[in-house]
Amino acid sequence: MTFSSLRAACSLRPASPRLAPALLAAPALLTIGLLLAPAARAHHPMELLQLQPNALNGLISGLLHPVIGPDHLLFLLALSLVGLRQRGGWMLALLAVGLAGSAAGLVLPGLPGAETLVACSLAVVGLVLLDRLPKSLLLPAFALHGYVLSAAVLGWSSMPVAAYLLGLAASQSLLLLTSLLLLSRLGARFTPGRRRSIAWGLIGLGGLLAFAPVVL
Repeated sequence: MTFSSLRAACSLRPASPRLAPALLAAPALLTIGLLLAPAARAHHPMELLQLQPNALNGLISGLLHPVIGPDHLLFLLALSLVGLRQRGGWMLALLAVGLAGSAAGLVLPGLPGAETLVACSLAVVGLVLLDRLPKSLLLPAFALHGYVLSAAVLGWSSMPVAAYLLGLAASQSLLLLTSLLLLSRLGARFTPGRRRSIAWGLIGLGGLLAFAPVVL
Protein backbone atom coordinates (compact mmCIF):
# COMPACT_ATOMS: atom_id res chain seq x y z
CA MET A 1 0.00 0.00 0.00
CA THR A 2 1.37 3.35 -1.02
CA PHE A 3 1.49 6.40 1.24
CA SER A 4 -1.12 8.21 -0.86
CA SER A 5 -3.60 5.32 -0.62
CA LEU A 6 -2.99 4.97 3.10
CA ARG A 7 -3.65 8.67 3.59
CA ALA A 8 -6.85 8.41 1.56
CA ALA A 9 -7.99 5.40 3.57
CA CYS A 10 -7.48 7.23 6.84
CA SER A 11 -9.06 10.42 5.47
CA LEU A 12 -6.04 12.46 6.46
CA ARG A 13 -5.82 16.04 5.26
CA PRO A 14 -2.47 17.76 4.67
CA ALA A 15 -1.64 20.67 6.91
CA SER A 16 -2.37 24.14 5.64
CA PRO A 17 0.66 25.69 3.87
CA ARG A 18 0.52 28.55 6.37
CA LEU A 19 0.33 26.23 9.37
CA ALA A 20 3.00 23.75 8.27
CA PRO A 21 6.05 25.98 8.99
CA ALA A 22 4.72 26.74 12.46
CA LEU A 23 4.22 23.02 13.20
CA LEU A 24 7.72 22.17 12.00
CA ALA A 25 9.29 25.03 13.98
CA ALA A 26 7.46 24.33 17.26
CA PRO A 27 9.99 21.80 18.71
CA ALA A 28 12.93 24.03 17.78
CA LEU A 29 11.27 27.09 19.30
CA LEU A 30 10.49 25.18 22.49
CA THR A 31 14.11 24.06 22.84
CA ILE A 32 15.49 27.55 22.15
CA GLY A 33 13.07 29.17 24.56
CA LEU A 34 13.94 26.80 27.39
CA LEU A 35 17.66 27.33 26.81
CA LEU A 36 17.49 31.11 26.55
CA ALA A 37 15.08 31.83 29.38
CA PRO A 38 17.61 31.47 32.24
CA ALA A 39 20.31 33.32 30.28
CA ALA A 40 17.97 36.21 29.56
CA ARG A 41 17.79 36.94 33.27
CA ALA A 42 21.48 36.61 34.20
CA HIS A 43 23.67 38.36 31.70
CA HIS A 44 25.24 41.37 33.37
CA PRO A 45 28.90 41.63 32.28
CA MET A 46 29.91 43.17 35.61
CA GLU A 47 28.74 40.04 37.39
CA LEU A 48 30.10 37.63 34.80
CA LEU A 49 33.56 39.25 34.76
CA GLN A 50 33.54 40.26 38.45
CA LEU A 51 34.37 43.88 37.64
CA GLN A 52 34.24 46.84 39.99
CA PRO A 53 32.01 49.80 39.02
CA ASN A 54 34.13 52.55 37.49
CA ALA A 55 33.99 54.57 34.28
CA LEU A 56 35.95 52.09 32.13
CA ASN A 57 34.14 49.02 33.40
CA GLY A 58 30.83 50.82 33.08
CA LEU A 59 31.58 51.53 29.42
CA ILE A 60 32.58 47.90 28.82
CA SER A 61 29.42 46.67 30.50
CA GLY A 62 27.26 48.99 28.41
CA LEU A 63 28.93 47.82 25.20
CA LEU A 64 28.54 44.13 26.02
CA HIS A 65 25.16 44.08 27.70
CA PRO A 66 22.95 44.06 24.57
CA VAL A 67 25.23 41.52 22.87
CA ILE A 68 25.26 38.83 25.56
CA GLY A 69 21.63 39.29 26.58
CA PRO A 70 19.68 37.05 24.16
CA ASP A 71 16.32 38.75 24.70
CA HIS A 72 17.74 42.22 24.03
CA LEU A 73 19.91 41.07 21.13
CA LEU A 74 17.03 39.33 19.35
CA PHE A 75 14.83 42.37 19.88
CA LEU A 76 17.42 44.69 18.35
CA LEU A 77 17.98 42.44 15.36
CA ALA A 78 14.22 42.09 14.85
CA LEU A 79 13.81 45.87 14.93
CA SER A 80 16.09 46.14 11.92
CA LEU A 81 13.52 44.15 9.92
CA VAL A 82 11.00 46.91 10.61
CA GLY A 83 13.64 49.58 10.04
CA LEU A 84 14.08 48.50 6.42
CA ARG A 85 10.84 50.32 5.62
CA GLN A 86 11.51 53.36 7.82
CA ARG A 87 13.66 56.47 7.66
CA GLY A 88 16.82 56.96 9.69
CA GLY A 89 15.05 59.28 12.10
CA TRP A 90 12.92 56.39 13.29
CA MET A 91 15.97 54.53 14.55
CA LEU A 92 17.24 57.64 16.30
CA ALA A 93 13.87 57.99 18.00
CA LEU A 94 14.11 54.39 19.20
CA LEU A 95 17.56 54.94 20.70
CA ALA A 96 16.43 58.15 22.41
CA VAL A 97 13.39 56.40 23.87
CA GLY A 98 15.59 53.53 25.06
CA LEU A 99 17.86 55.91 26.96
CA ALA A 100 14.82 57.63 28.43
CA GLY A 101 13.61 54.23 29.62
CA SER A 102 16.98 53.60 31.25
CA ALA A 103 16.77 56.95 33.03
CA ALA A 104 13.29 56.08 34.26
CA GLY A 105 14.60 52.76 35.56
CA LEU A 106 17.27 54.53 37.59
CA VAL A 107 14.68 56.84 39.19
CA LEU A 108 11.81 54.38 39.63
CA PRO A 109 13.18 50.81 39.60
CA GLY A 110 11.35 47.59 40.31
CA LEU A 111 8.49 47.54 37.78
CA PRO A 112 6.68 44.21 38.39
CA GLY A 113 6.81 41.79 35.48
CA ALA A 114 9.22 43.93 33.47
CA GLU A 115 11.35 40.96 32.34
CA THR A 116 8.27 39.07 31.17
CA LEU A 117 7.10 42.10 29.20
CA VAL A 118 10.55 42.34 27.60
CA ALA A 119 10.20 38.76 26.37
CA CYS A 120 6.73 39.55 25.04
CA SER A 121 8.20 42.46 23.06
CA LEU A 122 9.58 39.90 20.59
CA ALA A 123 6.00 38.91 19.83
CA VAL A 124 5.14 42.59 19.39
CA VAL A 125 7.83 42.94 16.71
CA GLY A 126 6.50 39.84 14.98
CA LEU A 127 2.96 41.22 14.93
CA VAL A 128 4.25 44.54 13.58
CA LEU A 129 6.02 42.68 10.78
CA LEU A 130 2.72 40.96 9.99
CA ASP A 131 0.97 44.35 9.98
CA ARG A 132 -1.25 43.26 12.85
CA LEU A 133 -0.02 45.98 15.21
CA PRO A 134 1.12 49.58 14.58
CA LYS A 135 4.88 50.17 14.58
CA SER A 136 4.39 52.97 17.13
CA LEU A 137 4.12 50.26 19.81
CA LEU A 138 7.80 49.51 19.29
CA LEU A 139 8.71 52.82 20.95
CA PRO A 140 7.35 51.89 24.40
CA ALA A 141 8.71 48.37 23.86
CA PHE A 142 12.21 49.77 23.32
CA ALA A 143 11.76 52.03 26.35
CA LEU A 144 10.92 48.93 28.38
CA HIS A 145 14.16 47.29 27.25
CA GLY A 146 16.06 50.39 28.35
CA TYR A 147 14.25 50.27 31.69
CA VAL A 148 15.29 46.67 32.33
CA LEU A 149 18.89 47.32 31.27
CA SER A 150 19.19 50.08 33.87
CA ALA A 151 18.70 47.60 36.73
CA ALA A 152 22.28 46.41 36.25
CA VAL A 153 23.74 49.72 37.44
CA LEU A 154 21.45 50.62 40.34
CA GLY A 155 23.47 52.06 43.21
CA TRP A 156 26.43 53.11 41.08
CA SER A 157 27.86 56.62 41.20
CA SER A 158 27.08 59.04 38.38
CA MET A 159 30.31 58.59 36.39
CA PRO A 160 30.11 54.79 35.90
CA VAL A 161 26.39 55.11 35.13
CA ALA A 162 27.04 57.75 32.46
CA ALA A 163 29.77 55.56 30.92
CA TYR A 164 27.42 52.58 30.97
CA LEU A 165 24.65 54.49 29.19
CA LEU A 166 27.16 55.74 26.61
CA GLY A 167 28.35 52.21 25.92
CA LEU A 168 24.77 51.00 25.78
CA ALA A 169 23.80 53.62 23.19
CA ALA A 170 26.91 52.92 21.09
CA SER A 171 26.39 49.14 21.15
CA GLN A 172 22.71 49.35 20.24
CA SER A 173 23.38 51.84 17.45
CA LEU A 174 26.11 49.64 15.97
CA LEU A 175 23.93 46.52 16.13
CA LEU A 176 21.00 48.26 14.44
CA LEU A 177 23.13 49.81 11.70
CA THR A 178 25.04 46.59 11.01
CA SER A 179 21.91 44.47 10.78
CA LEU A 180 20.22 47.07 8.57
CA LEU A 181 23.17 47.05 6.16
CA LEU A 182 23.23 43.27 6.00
CA LEU A 183 19.50 43.03 5.40
CA SER A 184 19.55 45.74 2.73
CA ARG A 185 22.21 43.75 0.85
CA LEU A 186 19.98 40.69 0.81
CA GLY A 187 17.58 42.60 -1.40
CA ALA A 188 15.29 40.24 -3.31
CA ARG A 189 16.30 37.27 -1.16
CA PHE A 190 14.29 38.71 1.72
CA THR A 191 10.92 37.68 0.31
CA PRO A 192 7.52 38.37 1.92
CA GLY A 193 7.27 34.66 2.69
CA ARG A 194 10.53 34.69 4.64
CA ARG A 195 9.43 37.85 6.39
CA ARG A 196 6.25 36.15 7.56
CA SER A 197 8.17 33.07 8.70
CA ILE A 198 10.53 35.22 10.77
CA ALA A 199 7.58 37.12 12.22
CA TRP A 200 5.85 33.93 13.36
CA GLY A 201 9.14 32.67 14.78
CA LEU A 202 9.50 35.85 16.85
CA ILE A 203 5.95 35.52 18.13
CA GLY A 204 6.54 31.92 19.18
CA LEU A 205 9.92 32.59 20.75
CA GLY A 206 8.61 35.64 22.61
CA GLY A 207 5.85 33.57 24.13
CA LEU A 208 8.26 30.81 25.11
CA LEU A 209 10.72 33.21 26.75
CA ALA A 210 7.86 34.80 28.67
CA PHE A 211 6.40 31.56 30.03
CA ALA A 212 9.40 29.20 30.15
CA PRO A 213 10.49 30.46 33.62
CA VAL A 214 7.11 29.28 34.95
CA VAL A 215 7.82 25.79 33.61
CA LEU A 216 11.47 25.58 34.68
